[in-house]
Amino acid sequence: KVKHRISQSSSRAQSSLYCSVWFQSTLVVAEHNNEKLTPITLNAITAASKLGGEVSCLVAGTNCAKVAEQVSKIQGVKKVLVAQHDSYKGAMPEELTPLVLSTQKQFNFTHICAGASAFGKNLLPRVAAKLDVAPVSDIIEIKSPDTFVRTIYAGNALSTVKCNEPIKIFTVRGTSFEAAATEGGSGTLEDVASSSPIGTSEWLEQNLTKSDRPELTSAKVVVSGGRGLKSGDNFKLLYDLADKLNAAVGASRAAVDAGYVPNDMQVGQTGKIVAPVSHTLSVVELYIAVGISGAIQHLAGMKDSKTIVAINKDPEAPIFQVADYGLVADLFKVSIWD
Repeated sequence: KVKHRISQSSSRAQSSLYCSVWFQSTLVVAEHNNEKLTPITLNAITAASKLGGEVSCLVAGTNCAKVAEQVSKIQGVKKVLVAQHDSYKGAMPEELTPLVLSTQKQFNFTHICAGASAFGKNLLPRVAAKLDVAPVSDIIEIKSPDTFVRTIYAGNALSTVKCNEPIKIFTVRGTSFEAAATEGGSGTLEDVASSSPIGTSEWLEQNLTKSDRPELTSAKVVVSGGRGLKSGDNFKLLYDLADKLNAAVGASRAAVDAGYVPNDMQVGQTGKIVAPVSHTLSVVELYIAVGISGAIQHLAGMKDSKTIVAINKDPEAPIFQVADYGLVADLFKVSIWD
């Protein structure tokens, strides 16, 4: 009898687990420019797939049929929900929030997620506030459908968070999840009704920095400069080196705040994360820090690179504590630039 009761209990627990997965469904809000998908969405789709249940993608834009077709071919995507309207120009969160809410109401998703980019960080907290739930930001691992891992204390500790909200909303750190395969999927396309324009803000224009160098968040080699470079003109030293190494160029927050370079080059806790906590998914093979002291917020974005090289004239600079190779020297006098 005891064995029989244990067996029944185990069977009920297993059945409950299957039911839980069966009724789960996740909405991934796709980030794109109406021409192509932003790579971090592929990482978010992988994260969503780990939850079990169906994965749907919401593609909203002004003329985004091409992107929707791309998303339908991604492995793991069951359904692609498409909304096209002039009010979605620029993907402003004020206009997209009502759309996400109406889509959630129609399909009853248990989870909503996006990449932890400026797009996702701007949109999903608004959605969470409207749904009166607490979002979980910048996750690096999924333990179960209601348990996530994220970094705290500038990446120096990991926090395991259990979310008891009826609808789980979270953003995904792209470097912590593999990108979903862009071929082999067979998602179905379905139009969803556009929400009424809010009209509280208007998209005017955007000015993008164009470069032949790799993107910071996907480059294998990164050369970063700090306040030690003394001016924006001196960043030419890094640009020339980066061109030889086919590397991306980054900067510390101090260099950005000083006006040496634009803020889209910032690496760190409040900038771009170029290396994940797990070395198994390490994006950066080589990180060269030039004239960077190693403030904790900068280290949070790069300290898990596979190989770190630091050049700084201060032998006590914190950057040397995480560097694999260190050169104590005046960056303007060393010969690596030749």
